[in-house]
Amino acid sequence: MELGIDSFAASPDNKADSAKSLRELLERIELADQAGLSYFGIGEHHRKDFLDSAPSMILAAAAARTKNIRLGSAVTVLSASDPVRVFQNYATLDLLSEGRAEIVAGRGSFTDAFPLFGLNMQDYNALFEEKLDLLLQIRDNETINWSGKFRPALHNQAIYPRPHQDKLPIWVGVGGTPASFVRAGNLGLPLMVAIIGGETHRFRPLLNLYYDAAQKSGFEKSTMKVGLHSLGFLGKTTHDAVSDFYPGYKKMFDKIGSERGFATVTKEGFDAQNSATGALLVGEPKEVVDKIMRHSEALGGIERVTFQMDAIKDHQKLMKCIELMGSEMVPLLKK
Repeated sequence: MELGIDSFAASPDNKADSAKSLRELLERIELADQAGLSYFGIGEHHRKDFLDSAPSMILAAAAARTKNIRLGSAVTVLSASDPVRVFQNYATLDLLSEGRAEIVAGRGSFTDAFPLFGLNMQDYNALFEEKLDLLLQIRDNETINWSGKFRPALHNQAIYPRPHQDKLPIWVGVGGTPASFVRAGNLGLPLMVAIIGGETHRFRPLLNLYYDAAQKSGFEKSTMKVGLHSLGFLGKTTHDAVSDFYPGYKKMFDKIGSERGFATVTKEGFDAQNSATGALLVGEPKEVVDKIMRHSEALGGIERVTFQMDAIKDHQKLMKCIELMGSEMVPLLKK
């Protein structure tokens, strides 16, 4: 099983420290590479809370400082992007990294990009479907003929550069919408499932939809890949991990909750989310690995798990967590 990290490049409390924050993020990616982690993903947001509005720029800087770790998005908000430019950016990243780039395409959990780029929320689903189709055609063909509703047509148009890999990996990032699982299965694409709350095993029926759709479209289940994106953090003890993680978690989700009408986070609620069946992966390494394996069994097998740790902004604590992931989690997962 592959182990990785997804970051949204959380903004520092003091905006003057933004450059320092990005330098520290690159240090963490470099350490993740040295620690033997498999993947580092950068999200895409267009709001004050995050510094990741141009993720391919961050990833390109990371490519120059790393050797083995795969680098990609978490997720590319494809609905609000031009698939041609997305492909060109990540094909360039693939060349810079000598074949380590990936795209996780999704619609995003925030809607800030829609008014920013003049898009209509009523086209939320149609935009993604059309742009994913175009992105896949560009990935699979050097020269394409294509027409759609939301972008000018392409007539016998070649798209460059071509990536280092023969076929640039494109995953579909999903939350809890059944149609999203079916779409990914119909296309035979690997699936990254973001589970940030509730009980992980409850997503099994959605994954069954994914596998059933893939089989009906002629794809063998053995060729399909599923990854799990979860909020997580490690400490020497579970008490240490929870004590470090919970305050930032509460602050982050109380802010999101105030925007979306969710209830205020409580410690009791957090502990329930961090229980044996809950979605959070916060604890000491062996306990977290055991939980990941239970999740994998409950979901029918997962090939990759990525930690989202942006609730913590302390660089040194994040570095220590990455060291623990490499020294203790990676060997246990390999077993």
